Amino acid sequence: MSVKIRLSRLGRNKLPFYRIIVCDEDSKRDGRNLEVVGTYNTLTDPSTVVLKEDRVRYWVGVGATPTPTVATLINSKIPGWLKEIEEKRTAKVRQSRAKRKARAKSSGKPKAAKTAKSAKKAAKRKSAPTASA
Repeated sequence: MSVKIRLSRLGRNKLPFYRIIVCDEDSKRDGRNLEVVGTYNTLTDPSTVVLKEDRVRYWVGVGATPTPTVATLINSKIPGWLKEIEEKRTAKVRQSRAKRKARAKSSGKPKAAKTAKSAKKAAKRKSAPTASA
C-alpha cells in the first residue's frame, strides 16, 4: 500500500476548490485522507497555491509520491526540489544495484569449476556397474 499526494475536490458545481492531501493509493478521490498539506484555488487570477512545505517535505521524505499535477504545483512553490529528491533516490538505487552485482561476482564460484565437478559426477555415474537381476 503506497502513499500518494494528490488533489481532493471541494466547492460547488462549476466552482472548484482543491485540497492537496496525503492519502493511501487505494482511497477514493474525496475519501479518507491521512493529512491535508495545502490548498489550490483555481478561481482566483492567478491561481493560488498554499502549501505546508515542512509537511510536504516530510511526506516525500518517507516515500509519498506526488501525482503529476501536484508535482507541478509543488515545483511552482519550491522550484527544483522534487527533481533533487528524485535524483537522490535514483542514485541510491544505482549504488545498491552496483553493490549487489559486485557481491554476486565476488561470492560466486567460477562456472568452469562447477562444470568440471558436474562432469566428474556424471562420469562416475556412467562408469558405475549396474545391478542386473
